[in-house]
Amino acid sequence: MAAMVSQLNLPQDRPPEAQDWTALAQEFAAVLGKKAVVRRQEELLVYECDGLTSYRQRPPLVVLPRTTEQVAAAVQICDRNNVPFVARGAGTGLSGGALPVENAVLIVTAPMNQILNVDLDNQRVTVQPGVINTWVTQAVSGAGFYYAPDPSSQTVCSIGGNVAENSGGVHCLKYGVTTNHVLGLKLVLPNGEVVEIGGGVAEPPGYDLTGVFVGSEGTLGIVTEITLRILKAPEAINVLLADFTSVEAAGATVSDIIGAGIIPAGLEMMDNFSINAVEDVVQTACYPRDATAILLIEIDGLPAEVAASRDRIAALCHQNGARQVTVAADPEERLRLWKGRKAAFAAMGKLSPDYYVQDGVIPRTQLPYVLREIAALGEQHGYRVANVFHAGDGNLHPLILYNNQIPGQLEAVEALGGDILKLCVQVGGSISGEHGIGADKRCYMADMFSPTDLETMQWVRAAWNPKGLANPTKLFPTPRTCGEGARATVDPQFTTLERF
Repeated sequence: MAAMVSQLNLPQDRPPEAQDWTALAQEFAAVLGKKAVVRRQEELLVYECDGLTSYRQRPPLVVLPRTTEQVAAAVQICDRNNVPFVARGAGTGLSGGALPVENAVLIVTAPMNQILNVDLDNQRVTVQPGVINTWVTQAVSGAGFYYAPDPSSQTVCSIGGNVAENSGGVHCLKYGVTTNHVLGLKLVLPNGEVVEIGGGVAEPPGYDLTGVFVGSEGTLGIVTEITLRILKAPEAINVLLADFTSVEAAGATVSDIIGAGIIPAGLEMMDNFSINAVEDVVQTACYPRDATAILLIEIDGLPAEVAASRDRIAALCHQNGARQVTVAADPEERLRLWKGRKAAFAAMGKLSPDYYVQDGVIPRTQLPYVLREIAALGEQHGYRVANVFHAGDGNLHPLILYNNQIPGQLEAVEALGGDILKLCVQVGGSISGEHGIGADKRCYMADMFSPTDLETMQWVRAAWNPKGLANPTKLFPTPRTCGEGARATVDPQFTTLERF
């Protein structure tokens, strides 16, 4: 395999040559219009990072297409001039996937925010990539449908970004992540060619190119239209809140629920640290502050099915030592229970000026052990770690609190985050569940994949993106991105990679 790969013209993650940005801006303006080209330095500040704010790099040029044809024209200009480009949606990603690259054009799809078609009979909706996640459900809820993937940032994140990162959410345990709800895509390839993959049916013949593209983090092209599967809203929904005096008991309950053959719509865990942070900020008045851990368990379906599952889950919680199990069936009460969980990340801002969030996956049976190890790692490194996560599928989100104004703390929490990811791999898990790899975790890909695995992935990247222009330096480790070259700068005017 290695010998075969060495003969390929693989994309190269190397710093691009200097460009005449004034001439390039004029070329973009000629096909997109002057208002669709951003060059003023103060305006470019808006685009210098995504949700991973520790890394900032101001792009030299931003373009704002509104149609597939305009995206294709912009990419063709980049291809002709051998200029790298990075696609960006709402900029809410947490792994630096939309972080600008040195001397690269930022192609922002946020203005492409139209719902193009609603087909209730066939339970599908076609949208542009800038459509916000919750807008899809709002468009079909009146007819009794909804869109299942629900990241915590769903009120602001865009569907295009969800596709790029294969985003999950609270309901991914039962209903799956974004890839399970994407039927077809219209794409602009890195050479500017427009193609359509997938379609209106769930299982088209041939290679699953849709599955290849979803989660590729902008390295294979730019999506311009997405056909999504929507689901019929369940007849009944209950949410249970169970509080425990030990993390081990809560973890055992998670395993027992799944072992009993019950698949909740959502199954979340929060530790004492995150519980109190949420109560301080959101003031839900429903999370017990003295609990070591709580479980939020949502079950849905037919009324009789929900009632039976509710009683069985409550019994399992009590068998494992739950002090109290609260049940909410009323929509407002359910929303109140979920409000704290959805606001958990934001609540950390009251406790610390900065936090660093990681996103690893472990087997459910390893929850108690891994949480103990994370606590030990936090003490070893000297930083507080809050845990709030998707317990049902073992998708952890440890939040490491620190102060970015203190020199050296960012590097220290990055090292702690890396140790947590390595721990996830050691117990049979993954370095990402839904946030993607981006610029943040590319250096840990080799801890999870062998050199042959990584080379095989490069075969795919080379087939779609032979020049390496689409989102270079992301996903895969290279000496430049994971060594001393990662701190290199090219043009201090607007391309210096800064760490804040």
